[in-house]
Amino acid sequence: MSETSPKLRAELEGIPTYKPGKPAAAGGPVAYKLSSNENPYPPLPGVMETVAAAASSFNRYPDMACTGLMNELSERFAVPLSDLATGTGSVGVAQQLVQATSGPGDEVIYAWRSFEAYPIITRISGAKAVQVPLTPGDVHDLDAMADAITDRTRLIFVCNPNNPTGTVVRRAELERFLDRVPSDVLVVLDEAYREFIRDVEVPDGVELYRERPNVCVLRTFSKAYGLAGLRVGFAIAHEPVG
Repeated sequence: MSETSPKLRAELEGIPTYKPGKPAAAGGPVAYKLSSNENPYPPLPGVMETVAAAASSFNRYPDMACTGLMNELSERFAVPLSDLATGTGSVGVAQQLVQATSGPGDEVIYAWRSFEAYPIITRISGAKAVQVPLTPGDVHDLDAMADAITDRTRLIFVCNPNNPTGTVVRRAELERFLDRVPSDVLVVLDEAYREFIRDVEVPDGVELYRERPNVCVLRTFSKAYGLAGLRVGFAIAHEPVG
């Protein structure tokens, strides 16, 4: 009997492990994973009522098209249904985007440090991660990111505001950067923390999406709405990306 083990993809070697916040000890005081930015407040009453009502239908498969949610998002953001996609949190949609655009020999650019999942989902797809250091002020170095674009670049993440530094990219510098990105490279504006922005100079990514076919916007219900456990995220992007 052979002692060899099943062959796995070489790209899986050395993939960094995502390190979530530590759970509270059993029987200990209530604790929140601040490193994961958990919302300490309970879900709104309407959410709790809806979830409780849905529990009676757990014996049925859910609507894979997320029809109700998609219709609400389409109306809320004034975008066609064809430009929407949902997933298990914004990170789930981000992984789908990387897999749809990038494979072995391709490159994915993102700032570093930024969201810890970027290197993981890039390596899983077999693409090469191109990490561009933040500026001394912990802001995206958009000029250096634009300089890093090659004919192998397929996707660029811009996390705004950036996780974990909390810094932002403002409208003028972001638009200058987008002007330098080739039209066949997808730029993903990861706006998981959009609802916490108070700086009027930080653009709404949905406005940029309307003007630029290669811009995709990620949003999530996990942070501002305190629904991390439900794993609901979505993307707004032009066809065929959406």
